[in-house]
Amino acid sequence: MGLIERIAAYSASTDHFLGAIVAVTAENLDRHLPGEWSARQVIHHVADSETQSYVRLRRLLAEPVGSVIQGYDEAAWAQCASLGYRDLPVEHSTGVFRAVREASLDVLGRINAEDLTRYAVHSESGRYTLDQWLEIYTRHPLDHAAQLVQAISAP
Repeated sequence: MGLIERIAAYSASTDHFLGAIVAVTAENLDRHLPGEWSARQVIHHVADSETQSYVRLRRLLAEPVGSVIQGYDEAAWAQCASLGYRDLPVEHSTGVFRAVREASLDVLGRINAEDLTRYAVHSESGRYTLDQWLEIYTRHPLDHAAQLVQAISAP
């Protein structure tokens, strides 16, 4: 798949996640399967993850090759009461997701195939290329859309 098609897939995954959110209601927002996140928690997580992706994309492009990209503990963020994964409304997180994805799409429209080889060193997983970034953040909202649908379907 060429770069243009890959960027289109990234855009489509944004639309897919936003489409899944449409099925979330006040009645099913906090439903979840045992041991899994609720739709509310998924939406907050995806917004936070996208803010990380936003910074990572820019660092991959602007900073010297081999710079360090810091990982973060997603589970700790989800458990942190101050971050509100269990009780804050999801409208702001949905807006963050949408805005960050659109801004990243603007940047992706300016890159070339050579840029995909640029890399940083991720603090947890090692060498991390822009090509990997694009693959990860194309798949991430798709995976979490499926998780969200399962959550709202829980009894």
